[in-house]
Amino acid sequence: MDTKRIHVNESYYKEEVFKLGKILREGGLVAFPTETVYGLGGNALDADAAKKIYAAKGRPSDNPLIVHVSGRDEVEKYVEHVGSIENKLMEKFWPGPLTIVFPKKDIIPKETSGGGLDTVALRCPQNAATRALIKAAGVPLAGPSANISGRPSPTTADDVLHDMNGRISAVVDDGPCNIGLESTIIGVENGEIVVYRPGGITLEMLQEIGPARMDSNLIVDTGHPKAPGMKYRHYAPKAPLTVYTGDRDSAAAKILEKVHEGDVSKIGFFVSEETAKMLPEDAICYIWGKREDKESFAHNLFTGLLYFNEQPVEQIYGEGTDQAGIGRAIMNRLKKASGGHIVVEEKET
Repeated sequence: MDTKRIHVNESYYKEEVFKLGKILREGGLVAFPTETVYGLGGNALDADAAKKIYAAKGRPSDNPLIVHVSGRDEVEKYVEHVGSIENKLMEKFWPGPLTIVFPKKDIIPKETSGGGLDTVALRCPQNAATRALIKAAGVPLAGPSANISGRPSPTTADDVLHDMNGRISAVVDDGPCNIGLESTIIGVENGEIVVYRPGGITLEMLQEIGPARMDSNLIVDTGHPKAPGMKYRHYAPKAPLTVYTGDRDSAAAKILEKVHEGDVSKIGFFVSEETAKMLPEDAICYIWGKREDKESFAHNLFTGLLYFNEQPVEQIYGEGTDQAGIGRAIMNRLKKASGGHIVVEEKET
């Protein structure tokens, strides 16, 4: 079967959304847009639907799925307890790119929550078309990113169809995602906000609500991950990626050296505008934005990685950023995309 592309327009809200809701209630899969990336949606209360999501993605079944709800009023249906900090976080950041890990009720099957976990990760997306889809379905939607596991996450419906055409019933096309990085995932441990995956809601923003820190094991190698995306390698383009960061001038110099080390026609450069200006005109290059514009970097990160999958490159050299603000989330994704091949350059003296 071919996957249907459903555009968000007047007909979507009057007719199509209810057809898609029925597909989801009956165990089918529909990809949906959010402000972060496109999600692969299935009925979060249906163990078989969760299994279909894992199969479509080729995703390990111990990697939990984020559950999407249409509003705060739905949370108590699925979780055992909502504390004061979680309430403050929802009031401040929902709808939006924040996922909160709660102790779950039995209504959420183990297949959705990653096997042995007694928690569930919930979020309420900003995208109005997706909130309407959740309401039309009448069930919460389990929704990891709508790509083959390990590949860059999709930020357009075209990206979704590249990986998922024929694997799912439909994709809701509402144009490019605004942020381009997956949601921040947090839990509350002993009165402290702990970040399991950095994203658009930064550590600094969370610290305005209460004490907050990064989890000591953002990537773990054994056992069940605490939250989606912690355990496995993600986002990798087909060609190996090496990222240079640290002192910006020194990092750029290292990238420019690669022009003379081999066949430049087989090298991809994932860099800022400033560094791109120093590369040969015929270099295969994706420019993620100006060095100071981290929001542009975040927005273009996955699009850039996917770009190189369509180019005849055998190696990619990327330029990173610092860890402040959303830079922490950018570098988290680049670390996973590169398999840890991050080179930190010191300023030359």
